[in-house]
Amino acid sequence: MDWSELLQILPQTTVSGLLMGLVYALISVGLSLIYGLMDIVNFAHGEYLMLGMYSAFWAWFLFNIDPLFSIPISAAVMALLGVLTYFGIIKRILTAPSLAQIFGTYGILVFLRGLAQLLWTADFRNVVNPIASGRMNFFGLYLGTGKVVAAAGAAITLVILALVLNKTKLGLSVRATASDRSAAELMGINTDKVLAIGWALGIGCTGIAGSLLVNFNYVSPQVGALFGLLSFVAVALGGFGSLTGAFIGAVAIGLFEAIGGVLFGPSYKYAIVFGLYLVAVLLRPLFARE
Repeated sequence: MDWSELLQILPQTTVSGLLMGLVYALISVGLSLIYGLMDIVNFAHGEYLMLGMYSAFWAWFLFNIDPLFSIPISAAVMALLGVLTYFGIIKRILTAPSLAQIFGTYGILVFLRGLAQLLWTADFRNVVNPIASGRMNFFGLYLGTGKVVAAAGAAITLVILALVLNKTKLGLSVRATASDRSAAELMGINTDKVLAIGWALGIGCTGIAGSLLVNFNYVSPQVGALFGLLSFVAVALGGFGSLTGAFIGAVAIGLFEAIGGVLFGPSYKYAIVFGLYLVAVLLRPLFARE
């Protein structure tokens, strides 16, 4: 590919990367929120996204509800599942050694993925002719309607989440609990309830992201593996517990993935993302010492 061809497709590639980056951000912010509240890495985050995608798919398949209209359903179902996960498992391992916490959330990953394969087999499924299908012409750029709608939905959700966390009493309680749980309890905050709400918000984000993704992406029991791994990279790049950092890291991943796929080929795009992540991890201690 010569430079003239590259310059022609670079604007469209960049915008496409930004769109996917916003979707990655919605997934990653939920993961970072959970870690920031209780210092637990949710290794099953991608599997919750998978369940969110399945909830939207089955709403379409069984009841003919378009994925865009099933967003509230998926968000509510996944938020409830997040609360049940907290009270059923996470609450019991909050004070356990870190190895037990790792095994706990990784066990959830194995269970959810195996349960999905048992119930729905390993077949790839997709929504046929959703409302957000086809392409649109945006100032000369031809973009997939599904990706544009997904990015817009993710952006709106992120703005609402930011307003809730920064402008409401609930958000103040969440931030106080994340900052110092013991001090928050002394101030009369029911931290147990706040932690459950944190799981509801974090996992609820995967429900919304799942309904958005299923407009243009297949769903299978293994689909959460890649998205979960990318969200871990985004959170690690931005700093665990930092919602702003997770957002920036996710958008950067979307850009690197899209542009790297054009420059070096689609088969190398994830290698580029993970390679840059490795470089960032190696260089971060050097800057920290300075």
